[in-house]
Amino acid sequence: MKVTFLGTGTSQGVPVIGCDCAVCLSKDEKDNRLRSSIMFEKEGYGLLVDTGPDFRYQMLRAQISRIDAVLMTHFHNDHIAGLDDIRPFNFRQGASIDVFADELTHKALEHKYDYVFDSEPYPGAPKVNLHHHNFEPFSLGPFEISPFKIYHGKLPITAYRVDDVLYMTDVKTIPEEAYRLFDDADILIINALRREEHHSHLNLSEALDESERIGAKKTYFMHISHYLGLHDEVKKELPPEVDLAYDTLSIEI
Repeated sequence: MKVTFLGTGTSQGVPVIGCDCAVCLSKDEKDNRLRSSIMFEKEGYGLLVDTGPDFRYQMLRAQISRIDAVLMTHFHNDHIAGLDDIRPFNFRQGASIDVFADELTHKALEHKYDYVFDSEPYPGAPKVNLHHHNFEPFSLGPFEISPFKIYHGKLPITAYRVDDVLYMTDVKTIPEEAYRLFDDADILIINALRREEHHSHLNLSEALDESERIGAKKTYFMHISHYLGLHDEVKKELPPEVDLAYDTLSIEI
């Protein structure tokens, strides 16, 4: 299985014109982070997580040629705003694309993209089959998927176990019952927003604590704001089993 980090940043992680912080001024491409999204590829099947505002460019940059299904984590704009750009994959593949979400995200997508989900969709609108996952395990192509509930502040959102990879973005709190899904996970991918405390995201020290508790063989931090610091400097502070992800990083599992 190939895992590609399409984006590892947040809306506070994208370089801002006029910002004079070290990250925004950095010439190191690892400090130039687009909004968080990830791609799983296995046996010719493409499984995408989230379609943020940078979706179109991320697909072109990573040369992704096929998307068979999309898993949504939650309905905030930095995770769903690029859904309309799924249309070229409809045209190329000649098929609708399955999108899986929790109930809140399902409703938000139907509202935001009413021209897609109306009884008479707008001509040329994306072809999407929208499904509730109901936090129940399911299979997609060669993948075994277990959605589970985490909390983004007080908002319940979805994290996923995809085969032996745990993917948690925008998490602040993990319910105790979720830890039963973490046994024997090879890879943990989890947010580490910044060093300071945040009301709805793990900070660096909290993410390190979760990495140690979950005990995956390897952990990658993502959903990083520019407040965390320069990639190469932060990386030096991390234990050997933890790494700082960056845009376009691909790993084989």
